[in-house]
Amino acid sequence: MGYYDLSKEERVHVYKTMEGNITDDVKQNKVDYLLQYAADQDTYIRKNAYLIIGRLYHSNPPLQEAVLQIAEKLLAHDEEKIRQTIVNALGEIGKKDASSVMAFFEKALFDEHHSVRNAVIGSFKKMGKVNPKPVLSISKKYLHHPDPEIRREVIHGIELRGRTHPEEVLPILKEAQFETVKKGAKYDHSCTWSN
Repeated sequence: MGYYDLSKEERVHVYKTMEGNITDDVKQNKVDYLLQYAADQDTYIRKNAYLIIGRLYHSNPPLQEAVLQIAEKLLAHDEEKIRQTIVNALGEIGKKDASSVMAFFEKALFDEHHSVRNAVIGSFKKMGKVNPKPVLSISKKYLHHPDPEIRREVIHGIELRGRTHPEEVLPILKEAQFETVKKGAKYDHSCTWSN
């Protein structure tokens, strides 16, 4: 049964249970419950997990370092859903405290799984609405990366900001307007392209 198959009261109970369990994990520097929620097949359970982590980080400064240590550990996990959930949690953190999470995004941009890289794009979009400077800065840094997928990710990550603040984004996009590599082309790190 999925999260939204539950009644409103049941959903509130599940959320509060998750919140308590994740908080306990962080306080004890464990990841037992967090792993369970971050790997759940139900996208709404995973969403609750990353929202809880973001809120916990912002509302409880003494736990911030523990949250970042757990995030670092879980970004190396074998399961892509776990890495994806953690990237989304970092996006929640980055809305207010981007300096603490940008290095994690630089690692996740190169993740082997597309869902993790897509979580980076989504996080950049969320952050760009309320904390655009770090996102625009990282976009400029990777705008001319040799891998076209990396270039596409950073450009896609700033597009929402461009809709509301084109004066901030258009100068960056102008540099990429003559992109010649089609989407889906593979970069093989020996400077040859293939489709």
